[in-house]
Amino acid sequence: MTIAGLSRSVRLFGTDAPVTEVQHLRAGELEVEFAQGNLRAIHFKGHEIVRAISYVVRDRDWGTFDPVISGLTVDTQPEYFELRYAARCGEGLSYTAAIRGHTDGILKFSVTAIPDCDFETNRCGFCVLHPIVGVAGKPVTVGHCDGTKEDAVFPDLIDPWQPFKSIRSLTHSPAKGIVATCRLVGDEFEMEDQRNWSDASYKTYVRPLALPWPYIMPAGIANTQAVELDLKVSPSATRSTSSLNAVRVRVSNRPTGRRFAETGLLITPETLQGTLDHYAALEEIAPGFLLCHLDPTVGHSQDELNGYAKLQSRTKCPVRLEYIAVARGDLNDEFRELATKIQRSGLRLDAMVVCPSVDRQSTPPGSTWPECPPLSDIYGSAREAFPGLAIGGGMVSYFTELNRKRPPVAMLDFVTHGTNPIVHAADDTSVMQTLEALPFIFRSARQIMGNDHTYRLGPSFIPMRQNPYGSRVFDNSDGRRTMAKMDPRQRGIFAASFTAAYAARVAEHDISSFVPASLLGSTGLLDDADNRYPAFHIVRWLCTLAGQSVIASCSDDQAKVLSLACCDRAGHLSVLLSNITADPLTVTLDPGSPKSIPTIATIDEDSFPGAGVHTEEPPVGEGQFELQLKPYAVALLHYKV
Repeated sequence: MTIAGLSRSVRLFGTDAPVTEVQHLRAGELEVEFAQGNLRAIHFKGHEIVRAISYVVRDRDWGTFDPVISGLTVDTQPEYFELRYAARCGEGLSYTAAIRGHTDGILKFSVTAIPDCDFETNRCGFCVLHPIVGVAGKPVTVGHCDGTKEDAVFPDLIDPWQPFKSIRSLTHSPAKGIVATCRLVGDEFEMEDQRNWSDASYKTYVRPLALPWPYIMPAGIANTQAVELDLKVSPSATRSTSSLNAVRVRVSNRPTGRRFAETGLLITPETLQGTLDHYAALEEIAPGFLLCHLDPTVGHSQDELNGYAKLQSRTKCPVRLEYIAVARGDLNDEFRELATKIQRSGLRLDAMVVCPSVDRQSTPPGSTWPECPPLSDIYGSAREAFPGLAIGGGMVSYFTELNRKRPPVAMLDFVTHGTNPIVHAADDTSVMQTLEALPFIFRSARQIMGNDHTYRLGPSFIPMRQNPYGSRVFDNSDGRRTMAKMDPRQRGIFAASFTAAYAARVAEHDISSFVPASLLGSTGLLDDADNRYPAFHIVRWLCTLAGQSVIASCSDDQAKVLSLACCDRAGHLSVLLSNITADPLTVTLDPGSPKSIPTIATIDEDSFPGAGVHTEEPPVGEGQFELQLKPYAVALLHYKV
């Protein structure tokens, strides 16, 4: 595959599907973005006040309708902006919307929906997203539907359930001199901590989850809701001075005491034969281990184990088994039978993750937990059948499920979970913003497992491998869709940037391993014709960093650039920089004490991917220098002693 013939969009995103059109609106110091009928990036004096105000319609599997908008009118004046439009969701629901923002800091978004027929939905109404950076752990006043007020704080560690219920208003201070009150009208609202799903927000949403869902909206009955944002601004409020396209990254000479994680690859029965056919690419990546998936509830058995043993014999790579326990009969019999099959295959396990099948589905607030043997019994049977083998538990799905069903960690050698960035939103900005939530997830997971247990992060990538929140993952071809089993961005520069930035977040915490991709398939690093995607090079680089000393580094704007610095035993320094924005950036890198002139390898839209990786030397001498990073570009700098 070469650059010739590939559009810029395909190089960046793996698809020619257009990026969501965004309209920027302003009334004095009040600024918003209007996209797909909703508001996001609501700022005042350059400070983020609210991340999004969205009118959302969900189906019975929590899939989000993509409304068809018509009759949009936009009126912009120096003192205000005003928008009106009509929208339709599928064949059953229409609504009209009005938005008005004013220089005095008043913003109102109202919607009236009328079903054409009895309309089935899990949710129909407003969702308001408050950001997490600079907000987590800070005071908030909650106005309740009964007229009472509660002085509280936004949770710091991630709350597994709803931190606030029966909400009529939320008041907080997003910046010095600014007090923001968000009023919610037309129904009863509650809040969930969306960091559970790696969203970078607290979500206040309509209709309590304790009520039945899905539910029916009766034909012809109007439903009106509104969100009103009221800002009180004192003379002490100043405008944010964040630079638009310049970021400074500093690398210290101070080791953090952490070692960079081992990087592994997920292998499934569906991709096993292809992985065997492309094992040369696997050897080129040289992963620290292979995480092999086995699910007897869908028929996986001896043949799959034989295939994993064959792959191990070719690659000599350590194998960890991700085992989905049936857990419906005698547990000792189940694990003894598994041990016999593994012995028969010749597979040599490095470790085994055990997760009961029923725990892959989420149990939302107000729902009944499915029948499942005690986790202590499951882990005990696994240990009896596999004496001396490292046994891990937690969840093979996402942090949400770990947070809500916490394992008896004393019986485990390590704890695991994954993450996924397209549960609630799939636009480019939202996917990259999930990186903000990772430090909160990692700290919260560490609090669950304690400091003495090994933390092994499971499969975490853009496509959704399994949907804990509905009956299926959704089909997708070339678009950006929530809960989709395939995401075209996996093929583009975008996934390379996301993977590198994710690794930077991993390096900030005591995590021993993580799994950012498969070799092939929807979460893979190359296609069946052996064409390598940009993320292939990132994962290969990350594998070379395993076990190296993590050196403290810091970007002064982590919403734009994330950094990772490691030093090997010979003293050679590697610095990984990831531009996680759609804009070109100038990065000033300060590598600490004087270093040699580095070599720089860059993956960007001009090196995609058959052209290889740009390798160059900076046009300046030792020490601090500027580096130009194109949208979603990744640079690896290597300093030799």
